[in-house]
Order: sequence, then structure tokens, then C-alpha cells
Amino acid sequence: MQYLSELMATQQATKGKILIVDDQPLNIKILHQLFHEEYEMFMATSGEQALQVCQKMQPDLVLLDIEMPEMTGYEVCQRLKADPATANIGVIFITAHFDEMEEVKGFQLGAVDFIHKPINPIITSARVKNQYLLKRQSDVLHSIALLDSLTGVANRRQFEQRLPEIWRHCSRNQAYLSVIMLDVDFFKRYNDRYGHQEGDQCLRLVADAVKGMLKRPNDLIARYGGEEFICILPEAKLSGAMRLAQAMVDAVHALHLEHLDSEFGEVTVSAGIAAIQPLAEQSWESLVEVADQQLYIAKHNGRNQVVGIDIEPAQ
Repeated sequence: MQYLSELMATQQATKGKILIVDDQPLNIKILHQLFHEEYEMFMATSGEQALQVCQKMQPDLVLLDIEMPEMTGYEVCQRLKADPATANIGVIFITAHFDEMEEVKGFQLGAVDFIHKPINPIITSARVKNQYLLKRQSDVLHSIALLDSLTGVANRRQFEQRLPEIWRHCSRNQAYLSVIMLDVDFFKRYNDRYGHQEGDQCLRLVADAVKGMLKRPNDLIARYGGEEFICILPEAKLSGAMRLAQAMVDAVHALHLEHLDSEFGEVTVSAGIAAIQPLAEQSWESLVEVADQQLYIAKHNGRNQVVGIDIEPAQ
């Protein structure tokens, strides 16, 4: 599929990121000289600084010294692996000791390899390169697992992972959150007349048209099921979500895909929107339910239109 090829090409074209963590500047300098031409490099001289860099920069690999004051490399690794935002970062421990029990402990904490001091440039380069390639392959497989195989947009699994995270973010920041649910009008009739292969192509074109309207990096479009799509719009009020939803409806209509069994003669979509200022104790599922109700109203009122509502905060 084209989107899989694009995904792999993007991975290959992107320069890898490595974070070196060591309280000794000389050790950082040695490793930096070894890798700076091939990778984007970051440095940290303490465990706490390393955790901050990982949160912000999301490196592919961390070359992590075990023996550091205040927070050991083991503690840093444990905290990285305990946080979903950093759990997939590859950790390679750097140690001056050939201690089998130390290595066992490191692997149990989630490390992917060990490099021993003094640094051997050839061995170190080979090990880092191997782990980097494995990390990139894992990232591609993870991305594929969260994509809808037909349309290339996010799948429902990714949607159900992302919405709770975005809900918590908006709750902490007292920001609005909007959801748009879209449904292809009279899609069963389309399949019945044109066949399932044409139906699949129709869904691909609709997904591309809708996705093309999203301009902000944190907005997400997912295939919710069948001919239904859902968009998460963090920090978006109802008015902005309504404008975006109308642009999506117009973009699909502009495809001018023939649909002789539709009242409109062409493929169209309906959209339902719900907007809320989330509270931590509220359920994100309720936002989806309200958006679905608004979609039902849009279809009941004649389809090819947008209907939305602001959810009042709980008293």
C-alpha cells in the first residue's frame, strides 16, 4: 500500500536521535565524536536531566552510564520504562565492569544491550547501529499496528489510546476538546450498486479528503468502523470544530464521486460534533456518545450537513 511505503521512506530519511548520559564530560565527548556525523546528538550529565531530554526530544537510543551520582543508570532506565511516553526508547548501558549480575539486572529493567569501557569504536558503532535499526523496524511495525489497513489513517485502537491521553492533557490545561464523527451517506446502497472494491476505493478517497483538512500536528483522524470516521481536535472549541467539519463535508462533495442511489447523486458525508472543557473525573466515552448523537441528528435532518453541540460542564 502507498501509505506503508511512505511510512518506511519517512523512517529511512529521518536522522536518528541518540542521547548520551554520563556525568563525565570526557566520556560524552568520546561518544559524541563517534556518532555525531550519522545521528542527531543530545547530551545529559545527570539522570534527572536525561529524563527531561527524553520527554522533550524522544531519542531513538539512550547511551546510559550506570554509575552516576544522585540517580544511577538503573534508576533512569526503570523510570523511562515505567512511563508510556518513553517506554519504547532503546537503552544501552555503558559500564566499566564486566559483571554478569549487573547485565542480568540491566536486561531485566528493559535495556537492549551493554557497551563496556574503555570504548572500542568498532564494536560500539556496530552495536549502536544494530540497536538503532531494530528500533526503527519496531517503530514501523508499531505504526502499522495502529493504522487502518484499508485507508491508511489511524485505526480505532489508536483512537482509543490517544483520546484518553488528550482528554487528560486538556483537563490539566483547562482547554477545550472537540470530536467530529463523520459517516458516508447511503454507503450500503453504494456498495450494493458499485461493488465492494469500488466501495473500498470510495472510503480511501473520503479518508484522504478528510485528512487533508487537518492542519495541526496533534489533530487525529481515525477510521471508527465501516464507513464511519472520527476526528480528535485538542484545544478546539465548538466554533472551530464546526468550521473544520464543514470543510471536510465540502471536501468530500468536491470529489464528485458518482452515487446514483444517493439523494444527492454523489458521495457525501454527514458530521456530528461534540465539544467540551474536560474534567478529570468525567468519562471521555461520553464525548464520543454525544458526537454520535449529533451525527444521528445530522442524518435524520437530511444528511450532507454538520450538527454540533457544546456539552455543559458538570455542576
